[in-house]
Amino acid sequence: MKKKTLYRTAACALAVAMTAALAGCSETAESESTAETASAETASPETADDSAYDYLANFSYSDGFDENGYLDGVTAADYVTLPDDYADITIDASLAEVTDQDITDYINQNILSSFATTNQVTDRAAQDGDTVNIDYVGTIDGVAFDGGSDQGYDLELGSGTFIDGFEEQIVGHTPGETFDVNVTFPENYGSADLAGKAAVFSTTLNYISETVTPEVTDAWVQENLSPTMGVTDVASLNAFVKKQLAFNNQYSEVYTQLHDKVSFADELPESAKEYYRNVLLYGIYSYAQKYGTDMTTIATSGFLGTGYSTVDEFIADMDGSINTQVEQTLLLQAIAEKEGLKCDTDTLNTEFVNQYGIKDPSNFTEIYGENYVKCQLLDSIVMQNLIDNVKYE
Repeated sequence: MKKKTLYRTAACALAVAMTAALAGCSETAESESTAETASAETASPETADDSAYDYLANFSYSDGFDENGYLDGVTAADYVTLPDDYADITIDASLAEVTDQDITDYINQNILSSFATTNQVTDRAAQDGDTVNIDYVGTIDGVAFDGGSDQGYDLELGSGTFIDGFEEQIVGHTPGETFDVNVTFPENYGSADLAGKAAVFSTTLNYISETVTPEVTDAWVQENLSPTMGVTDVASLNAFVKKQLAFNNQYSEVYTQLHDKVSFADELPESAKEYYRNVLLYGIYSYAQKYGTDMTTIATSGFLGTGYSTVDEFIADMDGSINTQVEQTLLLQAIAEKEGLKCDTDTLNTEFVNQYGIKDPSNFTEIYGENYVKCQLLDSIVMQNLIDNVKYE
């Protein structure tokens, strides 16, 4: 539940992905459910009664925040005591260092990948690390089973996406071949109908995908990134990425030192704790709705990292993480209150591009609601102010 320090560069990547979508590139953010990977997705014998969570159908990520990006109805200073020297922070100078290679690697992995095209290779055998397109039909004792078949599935060999032994048996085959893949489902597999069973997948290798990425030039940046990002050429793109990477490198150390300087009230605001509980619950609820199962099945399947007897047991186990998130939100809000910072709509529209390199925040506000995005932006502004004033050793 602790805020990920890569939030800003993640936002940068999302901006690029949206730009690619506008440019007509085919992007898919959802993972597909297959017999090899599914556990909670497989139908349970009985559907649990999740009616107590029906209210989540109306949940919004903005429910916990007001129009200025603050926790709704909460004054953080009532729960956080800031010392006078809270901003006096010294960190290792190396945390501010970003090399040209760091910038290049990030652009290659997180930006150019959104604009990559693929060639269909059919004249060589598949190798470990290749992405292959396959059709497959799974059978047990000669009978096909639910969720065991797919067509046109893109699989990276060696990724461990499919059941042990599946991907290795594709290596060495040539596009156009149809062959059997023999595997055994593990004894602890999520579906009791498949656990421990030997299965045969009749598999056709359609083609091997090879990725082609564009060359980054001023003209390419202007055409492809400028419409949605605050960059106009290679130099401004590099400068933006360098700033984001430096922020990420320093974030954890600065926040840790800040957290160590302050004290919190014995009791944190229950409304904030309840909100972050609902964030967790909504994740499970949405997944259950998407795959036509129930929340209890997901909780008991091990999909959440371990098996829980009930959803409430999972939430109880997350209590420490919830408190950590509440403390972080309160701490950064307390600084915002002290320094007179807020994120109203005008701030959202002017600062979003500076912090995240995205001109129009509407793609995010439509998904998460405006007040949630304001909270995230306010946190980034507060942390950037702290990082801008750190001392180095």
